[in-house]
Amino acid sequence: MSSAPPRALSAPRARVDSSVAPAPVTPAAADARAVLDALRAVTRELRLAERDPDGRPGLPPAQLHALRELAARPARSLAELAERTHTDPSSASVVVQRLVARGLVTRVEADGDRRRTELKVTASGRTLAARAPASALARVTDALESLGARQTAALARNLHVLARGLRAGQPGE
Repeated sequence: MSSAPPRALSAPRARVDSSVAPAPVTPAAADARAVLDALRAVTRELRLAERDPDGRPGLPPAQLHALRELAARPARSLAELAERTHTDPSSASVVVQRLVARGLVTRVEADGDRRRTELKVTASGRTLAARAPASALARVTDALESLGARQTAALARNLHVLARGLRAGQPGE
């Protein structure tokens, strides 16, 4: 009897028949790949545009969006900021916590109601918001000018249809 450890069993290797061509890519699959590649390119361009003038990553998009909203107008409450930024209150709360920790936003007790906290941008927050790269909205608006109103509206409708279709495949939808 051998004292060598038992050998691990491995799955048999599948034989590749080189005479069989790979299944052809359907036009629908090719179109889906083209759409996905285009969405990735748009996402990449927007992410690169968020970098500061020196090329370093700036504030994350959610924080920059909230900071710009507060620089334009203070929020009477966290719920108001969540509504203005189209996020849920718990996400807005996390964003505000991070902005407060960086010294870009302050929480101020509301006049006449000690239970409510108003959100205001600090001087350094206002400076950062002013020198930050163009917002995603501004960049997309500029890029869409070449499409024209009808094509832009069609693109928006089609992207909404795509988003609904993707959501429909998710559990709980």
